[in-house]
Amino acid sequence: TWGFSVPRGASFARSPRHARRLRRYRLSARPKPWKYHLCTMPVTRSKSVGNTSALTSTLGIVRLLEALFTCVAFSLVASRNAWFGRNGDWCMFSWCVCFAITIVILVVEFAGLQHRMPVSWKNFPITFAMYATLMCLSASIIYPVIFISDQSLSRDERGYRISATVFSCLACLSYLTEVSITKAKPGEVTGYMATVPGLLKVVETFTACIIFVFISDPPIYDRPDALKWCMAVYCICFILSLVVIILCIGECTGRLPCPFNKFLSGYTLLAVLMYATATIIWPLYKFDRKHGGEPSRSPSCGGKNVCLWDKNVAVAVLTAINLLMYLADLVYSARLIFIQG
Repeated sequence: TWGFSVPRGASFARSPRHARRLRRYRLSARPKPWKYHLCTMPVTRSKSVGNTSALTSTLGIVRLLEALFTCVAFSLVASRNAWFGRNGDWCMFSWCVCFAITIVILVVEFAGLQHRMPVSWKNFPITFAMYATLMCLSASIIYPVIFISDQSLSRDERGYRISATVFSCLACLSYLTEVSITKAKPGEVTGYMATVPGLLKVVETFTACIIFVFISDPPIYDRPDALKWCMAVYCICFILSLVVIILCIGECTGRLPCPFNKFLSGYTLLAVLMYATATIIWPLYKFDRKHGGEPSRSPSCGGKNVCLWDKNVAVAVLTAINLLMYLADLVYSARLIFIQG
């Protein structure tokens, strides 16, 4: 056999035949790179780009529908230039902003960039979804009242505007569906904005914004001085609710000098008391003749869509609604303290 080795420095006489066999053996004994390295090469497998479940899940499909409906709504209106004034600007603003932010959320979810965003992803999407629900709801009410009631519209023009209203309503329902899907379930650990008190904060701030629209153009709170207190109530409670929302989205609740749940209960109790006074003072000075109010709609309003008396009624109704929101908020906040205690 040829399974021997020649010691280093040894020499002996060998025939050319033996030399050829020895050289052939040595060559066959060398490690073959293609035999070993080829088998140990890492196997690369193609990976799918992005999180496809962000688009194919129930929540992803709902968000795609939101983007579709809002895009169609503002596209129909923009194609016919069928908006004007502040009311039209608000409707277009609502649809465009909701569409843009929904696309951003879809991209972030698809790319898996939630942890790199400078906001709390447990609180931001549902907060936006709740605001978008209210914005699309207001646009679905304002647009047909202002832009479809015109009797001089052609049949084609009216059809475009009705279609835009329908898609706005569908967008509102889609955002409401997202809220119902992502809100906190019993026993689930989630962000504060996904709870009932968190969603109520959104409704409270949005209602306060509507009050500001009715009360400020023209100013209807300057006389008597008691009405200025009502304006102060609306501003203070709005600012505090907005601060709570910002703290939750920015994950800054731990920086408060007191426990967050106790801060919520104290602030909500204060808001209930303040809104209770505004609920009494505003109708008293706007609809009681003894205090210079008008108990019924003035004939001077005529066929106007919204006159001064209508604005007073709207502010009174919205004040009562916000009082109920803060009462419910107080009940849930107090319950939260008892559970954690």
